[in-house]
Amino acid sequence: MPRSILITDIAHFVGGPAARALLAEGAAVYGVDASFADAAARAAFEAKIPGVTALPARTAAEAIAAVMEKQGRLDVLINNDAWPAVRGPVDEATDKDMHETFEALVFKAFAMTRAAAPHMKEQKAGKILFLSSAAPLNGIPNYSLYAAARGAANALALTLAKELAPFNIQVNALAFNFIESPDYFPASLLENPKAREKILGNIPLGRLGKPEEAAAIVAFLAGPHSDFITGQLIPVAGGWATAR
Repeated sequence: MPRSILITDIAHFVGGPAARALLAEGAAVYGVDASFADAAARAAFEAKIPGVTALPARTAAEAIAAVMEKQGRLDVLINNDAWPAVRGPVDEATDKDMHETFEALVFKAFAMTRAAAPHMKEQKAGKILFLSSAAPLNGIPNYSLYAAARGAANALALTLAKELAPFNIQVNALAFNFIESPDYFPASLLENPKAREKILGNIPLGRLGKPEEAAAIVAFLAGPHSDFITGQLIPVAGGWATAR
């Protein structure tokens, strides 16, 4: 029976590349996204990545229940939460900004994980991945809200790893930065020579990470060869950040 995998925000960040990598390995991949409000949007995404099942579910509980109904189990939850890293000094940020950022990057992943955990506990097997950011590892001036939320998600992953380990559930976080993604590096930015030079100047490897490279790491941690790896925060940022 193929592995049953659910990816959040699948139309954004590393969602699409990860889905393709997992489908190539024979997994049954389901996805939820805010853009899947209508059937036409879901059909368009399924046509874009053949083999993916786009779910209309709106809540975490509904999404998990849909996968359980179709597959009878949930093997992997990938919290691929995406949110704009809005730049601005802390004294100009509002409570609304903070709440929205934490809602997108912490509360949503918490709700998904809370809904998935009982099923994985009953199975006595499962994997939960947080596709997060390296921003809190290095600190980026004027990105305090984003870094704080990503840091909270990283801490949630590391804590859950120890809590869920007795049930044979592995939890890990990938701390991405400088991955080619229109969500964070739109073409208009990269096509500007000065902007591109400035971005690449921050990366020890001197280039952006390819979506396929990010997806390969996701696929490894979602697969059977990583069963003895849990509680890890792994920077994937071209040398810009290291685990602490």
